[in-house]
Amino acid sequence: MVQSKKARKQRKAFYNAPLHIRRKNVSSHLSKELSKEYGLRSLQVRKGDTIRIMRGDEDILGMEGRVAAVFTRTGRVSVDGVTIAKADGTQTARPVHASKVEIIKLDLSDPKRKEKLAKAKEVSQ
Repeated sequence: MVQSKKARKQRKAFYNAPLHIRRKNVSSHLSKELSKEYGLRSLQVRKGDTIRIMRGDEDILGMEGRVAAVFTRTGRVSVDGVTIAKADGTQTARPVHASKVEIIKLDLSDPKRKEKLAKAKEVSQ
């Protein structure tokens, strides 16, 4: 199957993609230290990773926190401590786009992820 070059069709394919493919689009850059260590530039964001917000409003810019949830349908992540006030005054989680954050600490509790990173580290050296 030939992939189209038209931006309109690219966007349509992106928005209509099934969730197992959209999951791959929820990735973020690694910090310089992690990038140097593993030889990778970016990685999929997972619940439990620690991230730093690199773009956005002044009130959230530079904040660091643990990923509480990953929303593959919207491509956003929920971060502990990043909230927004609703009209009634209650605080609710404020989702941040995965491309606007940087991973500063990885959650290596998953053995498959740990194995993949070890393999990437081996290849880069």
